Amino acid sequence: MAKTKTVSKADLVDTVANATSMKKKDVKEVMDAMLDKISANLDLGNKVQLTGFGTFEVRRRKARTGVKPGTTEKIKIPASKYPAFKPGKSLKEQVKK
Repeated sequence: MAKTKTVSKADLVDTVANATSMKKKDVKEVMDAMLDKISANLDLGNKVQLTGFGTFEVRRRKARTGVKPGTTEKIKIPASKYPAFKPGKSLKEQVKK
C-alpha cells in the first residue's frame, strides 16, 4: 500500500483556487467562513449535513470509571461531548475505489 500524504488547509486552498479560477485569498475566506459556521452550529448542538459528503454532529460520552495509567488507581472520568463525522454514501464509495 502506498504511503499516505497529509493534505493541509493551504493545499486545499491551492487546489480549489486552481479548479475554480478564484483567487487564493477568496477561497481561503470562503473556507474559513464555512469551517467557522460548521463549528458554530456544532457548538449549538446542531448537526451539519453535507449531502453526499457526510454529517458533522456532537456526540456524548457517559461518565465512567477508568484506571490511571501506570497504577491501579481508579479515577472518575466525567461525561463529555465531542465532535464526530459520519461519511455519506458518495464519500464512502469514492474512498473504496
